[in-house]
Amino acid sequence: MEGHAVQTAGIAETEAPGSGQPGNRKLQPTCPIEGRLTDPDQIPLRTLQFKRGLLRKLCKGNASREQTHRQSLVQQLPRAIIIGVRKGGTRALLEMLNLHPAVVKASQEIHFFDDDENYARGIEWYRGEMPFSFPHQITIEKSPAYFITEEVPERIFKMNSSIKLLVTVREPTTRAVSDYTQVLEGKERKNKTYHKFEKLAINTNTCEVNTKYKAVQTSIYTKHLERWLKYFPVEQFHVVDGDRLITDPLPELQMVERFLNLPARIGQYNLYFNATRGFYCLRFNIVFNKCLAGSKGRIHPEVDPSVVTKLQRFFHPFNQKFYQITGRTFNWP
Repeated sequence: MEGHAVQTAGIAETEAPGSGQPGNRKLQPTCPIEGRLTDPDQIPLRTLQFKRGLLRKLCKGNASREQTHRQSLVQQLPRAIIIGVRKGGTRALLEMLNLHPAVVKASQEIHFFDDDENYARGIEWYRGEMPFSFPHQITIEKSPAYFITEEVPERIFKMNSSIKLLVTVREPTTRAVSDYTQVLEGKERKNKTYHKFEKLAINTNTCEVNTKYKAVQTSIYTKHLERWLKYFPVEQFHVVDGDRLITDPLPELQMVERFLNLPARIGQYNLYFNATRGFYCLRFNIVFNKCLAGSKGRIHPEVDPSVVTKLQRFFHPFNQKFYQITGRTFNWP
């Protein structure tokens, strides 16, 4: 997919869908992101960092609308969206991409396209939820529920048929257990009881995988991706290895930079391993570092090995199809 992405012309901010079936519609080339920069490879990193610093200062609530207008700040619709998957590394990817001086992130999940009430507020409401940015920067948001919600692909297509879509995935069984662990922690905080993972993931009547369990459903990546492919060509998707974001994030980030047609700006200096936390933290500059929230890296409960094996065998054919569609192969069981 990465190779195809280089050929993609770019990201248009808005484009209404034409007549006919979206899946068969030929997308027209649009102005690439680097075309919006005077010459991205020649912009000094310190200049973009200065602009980002100014942006943070202006948008902390201390600046009037007149001040932001004078600085050419705008609220832009996203030119790329991290659409999922839940517990696949979406937050890590968003925060790591925010290291790039030409990227501005929405700090919260907006849930515009998957929430009917929010969607009814209209596209200008959605734009108003975006952070202020300079015209040359791109805004990125992430809402993992987008990937699995049936109405979302068509809604995003109507906003921008040329948008870039990022999907982070992890080994499906590991992701399902991580999903369960997050829900379990929430239940425990409220002093509520919760079933063991094995009881939820396996149908006790048939002893087969319970495909109605949401954590299992979400891990059938190909089923959800096929719904998206009715509206968007595969070249507009980039699959990110969420497991590798934990162990060796830089190569993944460099591939995303190329997919988004961004100048290479994220380097090894920006990422350092925190042995106490067990994953990589972010270094923006000599004085500003950031680690992800403490909830990241939760310890998973032990799961019956026979259940793990049953799930891995269940996911295997779906994984093979996912590899075939996306052109990216993972070493999953």
